[in-house]
Amino acid sequence: MSGGPLSDEERLNWLILSRSENVGPVTFKSLIKRFQTASAALRALPDLTRKGGLNRAPRIWSREAAERAMANAERIGARFLCSMEPDYPLMLREADTAPPLICIKGDETLLARSGVAIVGARNASALARKFSRQLAREIGGEGHVIISGLARGIDTAAHDAALDTGTIAVVAGGLDVVYPPENAGLHAAIGERGLVVSEQVPGTEPKADLFPRRNRIISGLSRALIVVEAALRSGSLITARFAAEQGRDVFAVPGSPLDPRCEGTNRLIRDGATLLMSSRDVLETMGSGGPRQISVFESDPPPPSLRQPDAADMRHLLELLSPNPIDIDDLARESGFDAATISALLLELSLAGRITRHADGSVSLA
Repeated sequence: MSGGPLSDEERLNWLILSRSENVGPVTFKSLIKRFQTASAALRALPDLTRKGGLNRAPRIWSREAAERAMANAERIGARFLCSMEPDYPLMLREADTAPPLICIKGDETLLARSGVAIVGARNASALARKFSRQLAREIGGEGHVIISGLARGIDTAAHDAALDTGTIAVVAGGLDVVYPPENAGLHAAIGERGLVVSEQVPGTEPKADLFPRRNRIISGLSRALIVVEAALRSGSLITARFAAEQGRDVFAVPGSPLDPRCEGTNRLIRDGATLLMSSRDVLETMGSGGPRQISVFESDPPPPSLRQPDAADMRHLLELLSPNPIDIDDLARESGFDAATISALLLELSLAGRITRHADGSVSLA
C-alpha cells in the first residue's frame, strides 16, 4: 500500500484520523489496512466504536482544526509527511509505533541518510559535552546524520558539532515552539541547514507526556543510539529502551560510579549495551549497510473471515481479556477465532477505549 504522495485532501484526512479519539499509531495502521484510505476509515468510525461498546459518538478531530494546522505548517515553511509516502524515513516506518504523520522543516534529504542518535544528560559534565562533540564530528564526517532531541547538555553539543555534516532535531512540541528558550539560535540553524521533526502540530507546547513520545522517534530514525551520560531515571534511558525494542544497536559511554550522571549509562552496559570508547566502536558495528526498505503498509492484511464477528464473539473475547497483558497469538488460540476476526474485534475495542495496546504487541483491558 505504500506509493506516491497523497492528495491534499487525503493528507488532511490522515491528520484528522490520527488525532481522533483512541486512534493511536497501531490502531491507525489497522484502520488504513482495512479501509485503504483515511476518508473511508473516518466514515466507519461511528459504527466501529458502537460495536466496541462506546455509547456515544466518537470525538473526531475537526476539519477546521486540521486545515488550520496545515496552514500554520505552510506559514513556517514546514509540511506534513504521511507514513505511506515514499519520502517518509524507512527506519522509522518499520517501527510498530511510528507516527502516522510527521511535521518536518529543513533539508528533507537527511531523512534518506543513515542516522546515529546521540543523547544524554541535560546537566552534562564539560568532558561529556566535549566527547559528544567529538563523536558527532567523527561519525558525521563518515556520512551519517546525527540525531538528537535539542535538549540542553549532550543534545545541544551533538547538534552543534554536526551542523556542517547533517543533523536532525526531534522536538516534543510544535516546530514553531522553541524549547529550551536558550536554544533558539540552534533551533533556527537546524531548520535552515539540518532538519527539525515533530509529530505534533504547530503551536503545541512541549508538555511532559510528549517527551517520551518524541524519544521513540529519535530511536526510530536511527540505526544506532549512543548514550553519553544519563541518570538512572532519565529520558535517555527511555530512549535506550525504545531503541532496544526497535532492534537498534545501543551504545553507552562508561563513567565514574561516583557520578550520578553516569549511573544510567553504567547500568545500560551491565544490562547488555555495547561499551563505547570511541566513534570507531559505532562505525565498525554499523559497517556499510544501509537501512532496510521496509514498509509497515506493505504486509498483506489478514485473510478475510468467513463471517462477520457478532455480539457473541465480542462477549467471548472480553471474557478472555483481563487487566494483565496477553499476546495476540495466545488470545487467538484461546478464543478459536481466525486472524481476521481477532483483528476486527480488537480494532473495535481499541476505538471504544476498552483495551490497551502495549509496546510488545500484547493487549489488556483498559
